[in-house]
Amino acid sequence: MTDTPTLTLNDGRAIPQLGFGTWQIPNETVAGAVRIALDVGYPLVDTAAIYRNEEGVGEALTGREDVWLTTKIWNESQGYVRAQRAMDKSLARLGRESVDLVLIHWPAPQKGLATETWKALVAIRDAGKAKSIGVSNFRAEDLKAAADATGVVPVLNQIELHPAFQQRELRRVHEEMGVVTQSWSPLGQGGGMDRHEIRAIADATGQNAAAVILRWHLQHGFATIPKASTHEHAAANFTALDFELSDEQMALIDSLDDPGGRIGPDPANLD
Repeated sequence: MTDTPTLTLNDGRAIPQLGFGTWQIPNETVAGAVRIALDVGYPLVDTAAIYRNEEGVGEALTGREDVWLTTKIWNESQGYVRAQRAMDKSLARLGRESVDLVLIHWPAPQKGLATETWKALVAIRDAGKAKSIGVSNFRAEDLKAAADATGVVPVLNQIELHPAFQQRELRRVHEEMGVVTQSWSPLGQGGGMDRHEIRAIADATGQNAAAVILRWHLQHGFATIPKASTHEHAAANFTALDFELSDEQMALIDSLDDPGGRIGPDPANLD
């Protein structure tokens, strides 16, 4: 397997571009899933407080300080003091003194606490409990408010992004601000693999459909965190590192963008 490429964050650290997501993997089975991912070669594991599987993730990563670990602060824990307490609880569940990256999971605009929570993440970083700090599902206005209030720009924004929902305007803002784009549900929760355009590219390249979509993410410079429940699927996804798409194939996938293609919640509405 090819070594996983990295992206340079605005704090100077390098994050692996391809990682392993653990959303919807129960705590009682997540350790096994993470061990499979480590066996395949994934250098990054992504979890969150709301996934309720941090204990299992931490168990699988015992003694593996070489693996990048990301977790997230849930909406109910927003606020300057509550976010710091939530971070301590996550670290206890993970069995760690620090993580590589902590994110605010959603902006939750109706709460009006995203900026105070971002100030808490700055304090968490300064206390050495997270090496890097970022956000997830933030809109352009949320990103700018956080940066304006603290002078600290999030290193990364983890957003829903797949061929049917490409978030081009938000990606433009990321590029202007120096924020890495990280894709969640990069395969469109599996739906993207059934597109005849994707199947045609898979046939032409001799690759599986999931790897074709993940390769599209990588060549666009996104970080991405696909989930897999079996060794076969984890390994199939990881082959995205082993080939390249042509400009024409990239353009064909670009053409699949759909303004109505969002699968998950709208960040404007989720509290």
